[in-house]
This record gives sequence, C-alpha cells and structure tokens, in this order.
Amino acid sequence: MTDADENSIEVTLLGRNYRVTCGDGEREALLQAVAYLDGKMNEIKRNGKVAGTERVAVMAALNIAHELLSVKVGGGLDLGQVKRRISAIEAKLDAALAQQEKLF
Repeated sequence: MTDADENSIEVTLLGRNYRVTCGDGEREALLQAVAYLDGKMNEIKRNGKVAGTERVAVMAALNIAHELLSVKVGGGLDLGQVKRRISAIEAKLDAALAQQEKLF
C-alpha cells in the first residue's frame, strides 16, 4: 500500500462513490464536508428543478458558495454585490439549463 492509498478514503455523493485523498488529521472534517454536500445535492435533486448529477453538483456548489459569502464578514467584501452576482449567475444557469432541456 502506498502513502496515497493510506491517505485516501471512499466517499459517496448522490449515490456515486468517489476516492478522495485527505491529509493526516483531516478525515473527520472531510467526512463532515461530504455529508453536508451530499445533503445539499439530495435537497436540490428532491426539489426536482435540476436534473443530472453534474448540474446538481454545480447548483450545490453555487448554493454553498452563496452561504459562505453570506456569513463571511470584513475584508472589504461587498456582500450585496456578491449576492447580486450569484443571483445573476443562477439566472444564467437556469436559462442555459432550460434551453438544453428543450433539446431532449
């Protein structure tokens, strides 16, 4: 067994298995992140507005980024502007996904 094998674990996101490498002492934090992300992805899938694992993952990433930026304070960050940009990105993604769904 190599060092990479010793530092990797298998995780499941939206029913799919992935092998992920993590550093010493990071396993618990990684498992918490996986559980959080899996919950977000399942929530999006349950709502039924987004289909496909990749699309669900993108929307989950956007939602989590939005959450992070909403709680982050200081550093000269204009949260209002960030929220508007994320909303604009979500609208563009929704429009692009709607056009793509018409193709199928």
